Amino acid sequence: MKGLMSLATRSSRTESRPALSRDRVLRAAIELADEGGIGAVTMRRLAESLGAEAMSLYHHVANKEQVLDGVVDVIATEINEVVGRITLPTRGAAWQSAARERILTARRLLLRHRWAPSVFESRTTTSPAVLLYYDGLIGIMRDGGFSNDLAHRAMHALGSRALGFSQELFTPGDGPATGEPDPVMASMAARLPHLVGMLAEVMHDDPDSTLGWCDDQAEFEFGLDLLLDGLDRRR
Repeated sequence: MKGLMSLATRSSRTESRPALSRDRVLRAAIELADEGGIGAVTMRRLAESLGAEAMSLYHHVANKEQVLDGVVDVIATEINEVVGRITLPTRGAAWQSAARERILTARRLLLRHRWAPSVFESRTTTSPAVLLYYDGLIGIMRDGGFSNDLAHRAMHALGSRALGFSQELFTPGDGPATGEPDPVMASMAARLPHLVGMLAEVMHDDPDSTLGWCDDQAEFEFGLDLLLDGLDRRR
């Protein structure tokens, strides 16, 4: 009797749990990363969060690299859904405001997943959803009067900014970005007076708008507007 009851209990739990799917695995990975950073995403922890055996995940994703590829797909798809609701005009001079809003909208979604830019940068293949996003941005440029050649050059100039984030030249450490040079940099002040002086003066005091170490909102918009203004003059 006890054996039958135990079996019935396990069966009831299995029936009440949503069926495992690739989408469910990927969304669970995003939740883990949102809570603890991308380093928190392991196949074992992913299985635990789903209440499943680790081996069962391999029916949907072969390894962590496939998880990361899928996570990029999911986030880029969410970006496409959000920017698809933008209704600004794109013809002629209106292209600049439309492109700016598209890029800043993508950034707002990335700010909900601050770990995502490093994952986007690490992929060796381009997600179809990312290509769809780029296609829409190029469409805005073409509506604005860009030739294909100028649109191509513009995409190179924008780089990762087209997706809403700036690539870091380097990351000095995991500590808070207070604007103060770290002890190593301070010790090099005599050799690097301009760099250390700049870092001592610059403050990043808005963590809610910052991706990575140095990509805060004001600096991102400053660089984006310089590029868009310059591209508009070439249009």
